[in-house]
Amino acid sequence: MTFHSPAHQAVDPVKLEKLAEVAVKVGLRLERGQDLVITSPIAALPLVRLITRHAYIAGAGLVSTFYSDEETTLARYQHAPDESFDRATDWLYDGMAKAYGKNAARLAISGDNPMMLAAQDPAKVARANKANSIAYKPALEKISNFDINWNIVSYPNPAWAKQMFPDDPEHVAVEKLANAIFAASRVDVADPIAAWAEHNANLAKRSSWLNGERFAALHFTGPGTDLTVGLADGHEWHGGASTAKNGITCNPNIPTEEVFTTPHALRVEGHVSSTKPLSHQGTLIDNIQVRFEGGRIVEAKASKGEEVLKKVLDTDEGARRLGEVALVPHSSPISASGVLFYNTLFDENASCHIALGQCYSKCFLDGASLNAEQIKAQGGNSSLIHIDWMIGSGEVDIDGVRADGAKVPVMRKGEWA
Repeated sequence: MTFHSPAHQAVDPVKLEKLAEVAVKVGLRLERGQDLVITSPIAALPLVRLITRHAYIAGAGLVSTFYSDEETTLARYQHAPDESFDRATDWLYDGMAKAYGKNAARLAISGDNPMMLAAQDPAKVARANKANSIAYKPALEKISNFDINWNIVSYPNPAWAKQMFPDDPEHVAVEKLANAIFAASRVDVADPIAAWAEHNANLAKRSSWLNGERFAALHFTGPGTDLTVGLADGHEWHGGASTAKNGITCNPNIPTEEVFTTPHALRVEGHVSSTKPLSHQGTLIDNIQVRFEGGRIVEAKASKGEEVLKKVLDTDEGARRLGEVALVPHSSPISASGVLFYNTLFDENASCHIALGQCYSKCFLDGASLNAEQIKAQGGNSSLIHIDWMIGSGEVDIDGVRADGAKVPVMRKGEWA
């Protein structure tokens, strides 16, 4: 795709400019002199250029961007020798970890074709993902432990747009996806910065109420779901803007509608069914059904992508346990749009969700001062992966369970009680 194609011209330049400004001023809140590392699909170059300009206006020290491209990714799966799939660019990830260790901010632009690897060998996909996860872990820990300010935004890649709107011409599909991204990201209003300030305040109120309740567990009930998620000892709820260990208050996810915390890795019991498909590394996994015993998934199936799901669960010991539980009202703007994005950043903000794998250390009281052993002792999970999938809908009820077993309504029919 050239960057003067009809598809690119379908993206409103005024709103794209606002998205770039929000990414820097709300998402990252870059400090003067701070370096920035960007990762992006090459199709999102127009947004990269705008974000880079806004970053330098904000006083960024050095902006460095690393691009991915669908054709070159597929070339590996089609032509690379078998041993290639047990390798990753560890030297690059080492460099990123070093940059984050020196307080560089991180921004990821999401927008890959969600079905890019759907026709490729699932075993090769799983091996490449595992090698990548191992190599990326030192950098990912800086992000998941919230050492630095970071942010994810999205760009309407034509391949992604056609996946969502297959019956439309490419430029129409791109325009529809762009408008959906802008609405969800709150940049289709006169003053997006003010809109985000109000939204962050509302999410903070929800977090504050949950932190005051100190529930021992959450009980989810609905079609195909009867799940009790024990909460980690000393857990803390967060939502919207958060302060990283470097002292910068940022919005990691744009969009965001969730409040979230850390489950106890050993205290999850029952069964749960997904309510939306999960798009994972180019594979669609649909109708997930799992059963937990003692915090661990002991049975798992899916109507589509089951082989990939099972390989994900075998990544390491922590992959079958939960690292996050998040509450999102069914009436969230993303849910109300009725659009399935095939992109976790959006779809997780349409629905309550859980995440397999690594927990967030910031979701503990005084999390910044806890070491890995203390986090584990309080129930925090450790893994190479962190994969969110959706379990909420307008038919799901949630109760908070107190230490004495008493129940308090938290959500009814998908809405805050």
